[in-house]
Amino acid sequence: MEVIQSLLPGLALIKSRQFADDRGVFWETFHEKTFLANGLPAAAEFVQDNQSVSRRGVLRGLHFQQQPHAQGKLVRCVHGRVLDVVVDIRPDSPAFGRHEKFLLTACEGQLLWVPPGFAHGFVALEEDTVFVYKCTNFYNKPSEGGLLWNDPDLGIDWELDRYGIREPIVSEKDRQLLSWQQFSQLLKANA
Repeated sequence: MEVIQSLLPGLALIKSRQFADDRGVFWETFHEKTFLANGLPAAAEFVQDNQSVSRRGVLRGLHFQQQPHAQGKLVRCVHGRVLDVVVDIRPDSPAFGRHEKFLLTACEGQLLWVPPGFAHGFVALEEDTVFVYKCTNFYNKPSEGGLLWNDPDLGIDWELDRYGIREPIVSEKDRQLLSWQQFSQLLKANA
């Protein structure tokens, strides 16, 4: 396994070595010693697994949970492809408000470690895209939060044109998430 630290502190892309033969392909999706050596969580820190199946063009996010229920997530695409986007929402981070994007594919088997303090979302680039994630904290509805995926202040290019998606499929709930300005004002009010 190769752990590649992101430009955003704490965020890491994990690439596994694949072993292919006439039967198919094999690779490790978790190796605790490698994770611990790179400052990533141990297996015992994960308490909940989630899975979604999405149609092509479904955009989910940008979601997070607030403290004390913030979640770290180890995410991967097990069928299809996603463009995965994370935004650093840690007020004390030098990367506060910055985002990064990753193309995660089932055939390459990359994993992405998203630490607590990041908003996370993705757009499914293929039909029946299956996305799984391990979480370091349980889902807590009152702590649920999110940022508007297309907020101009965030400046995220979801590359929809590149992937031939005219209009993403976004839930009504995700259409009502906070703008970056609203989120920033709430942080100041609660400081």
